[in-house]
Amino acid sequence: MNRSGRLLLCVSLLIALMGIVSIYSGTFQKQSGVFEGIYLRQALWVAIGSAAFFLFSRMNYRLLWDATYFLYAGMIFLLLLVFTMGIIKLGAQRWLRLGLLSFQPSEAAKLVMTVFLAKYFSDKSADSISPAAQRFGPVRALLVPLAFVMLPAALIIEQPDLGSGMLVLLLFMSMLYLSDIKLRYPLALSAVFLAILPIGWHFLHGYQRDRIMVFLNPNIDPLGAGYTIIQSKIAVGSGGLAGKGWLSGTQSQLHFLPESHTDFIFATFAEEWGFTGCFLLLFLYYLIIREGLRIASRTGDSFGRLLAAGISLMLFIQVMVNIAMNMGLAPVVGVPLPLMSYGGTSVLVTFISLGILAAISRERRAY
Repeated sequence: MNRSGRLLLCVSLLIALMGIVSIYSGTFQKQSGVFEGIYLRQALWVAIGSAAFFLFSRMNYRLLWDATYFLYAGMIFLLLLVFTMGIIKLGAQRWLRLGLLSFQPSEAAKLVMTVFLAKYFSDKSADSISPAAQRFGPVRALLVPLAFVMLPAALIIEQPDLGSGMLVLLLFMSMLYLSDIKLRYPLALSAVFLAILPIGWHFLHGYQRDRIMVFLNPNIDPLGAGYTIIQSKIAVGSGGLAGKGWLSGTQSQLHFLPESHTDFIFATFAEEWGFTGCFLLLFLYYLIIREGLRIASRTGDSFGRLLAAGISLMLFIQVMVNIAMNMGLAPVVGVPLPLMSYGGTSVLVTFISLGILAAISRERRAY
């Protein structure tokens, strides 16, 4: 394993360890029922993810090129299967049961769409359908991939999982900016999306509208829809410079902060480790994202370059959205903090993504 692979693995394992410690802290006061041994299950997923990292880091990432449409079809099948065989948690039908474990297809969809878009906009293979802007014209270059993106995004939003669905759309817009399409076309598409947002408001579930309203003013419903974000902001702010110490955060330990081990694990971490701990955590994420972009810049293969950049942007968007959500700077949309939030699928997909980055760094030659 080369330097990039070692860096990605070591940093990701360190973040995952911090996540396990925070999950234990957020749940040890309620170690009964569904919370019993929850940190051990997270540790198991980290072990499985580490094995997946080694597997994908040693493969030829160009195999993903050949398997792109099979991956896309499999992803659509799993997303449809959720509606018939999915289990319901917290009012949402997003998970498939795999024995003792559960799997969330919407998490895998983020990586699959990154692979799909990287293939679409790359131009280093004889059977490539790209560069779309040059061969098909700018309109088709936008509409064809948009159609492929809208199908999984719509299925994910219908679960309902608005955060993951919007993240898929953000990935599409990000990959557009990385492609050879002229800037005015992605900007025009962004303007169209913004123009139809008021229409989309009428299709949102009631709780989703409430989340947007409390984002604008959490105090309009402080004991209802605004309760979680108020408690999260209190937890983040009360951490101060050095934090209250492990297992000493009042908001999480006294059960004021809901979902302290999943969507709001950053608030749990911030309360206990303070600004110093948060700075370290953000620095570790910075190392991963910087290394991913560095791998992209040094890769001669167009597919590998776009895939590495897309994976880096995928992780960056998730980190920024989750932290902004915890600080009240974005609506609560249920996007997990990579490697930190409890959730096996998210951990596994993140390790696989980093393994692909390591594989790209190992084979930087042009194809």
